[in-house]
Amino acid sequence: MIDPIVRDADQKMAKSVDHFAGQLATIRTGRANPALIDRVIVPYYGTPTPLNQLAQISAPEPRLLVVQVYDKSQIGAVEKALRSGDMGLNPANDGQVIRVPIPPLTEERRKEYVRLVRQKAEEARVAIRNVRRDELHRIDSMTKAGEVAEDDSKRAHARLQKLVDGQIERVDALANRKEHEVLEV
Repeated sequence: MIDPIVRDADQKMAKSVDHFAGQLATIRTGRANPALIDRVIVPYYGTPTPLNQLAQISAPEPRLLVVQVYDKSQIGAVEKALRSGDMGLNPANDGQVIRVPIPPLTEERRKEYVRLVRQKAEEARVAIRNVRRDELHRIDSMTKAGEVAEDDSKRAHARLQKLVDGQIERVDALANRKEHEVLEV
């Protein structure tokens, strides 16, 4: 009875960590990263479409992204969407590809991104704890109903806490690595 609940909790916590890792990829560092502009929305024939569905994005140099648009007639729309974003990018279009130089981050901007990383890490920790709370509530209600023995309930509580500790360690490790990348000059 308890094992499926613990497995379910582990899967949910892992999804929270994976979501956090995806969010970290979109936070800018000093280096060019294709995930930085992956989710820029481009109006493609009137339909808002993510850039990664309209173009191939690569980083041939540490401070340059190259966007190869599949439909060459949409280069102007892609360039406009990149320019209008809040990332402070200034793309250059040569008719075939769009080059997006990544400017170096100022110290103030770096500190702002570190705060953002810490905020996202705390959100991930809260999500993990919420999974624990929900699953503990399920176990406690099963114990009150007499479906689960008191000893099994206590063991499940300990297993869930161990899972939470492990997942929070993963979140902290990811956050620390990203903070070092952001602060790296």
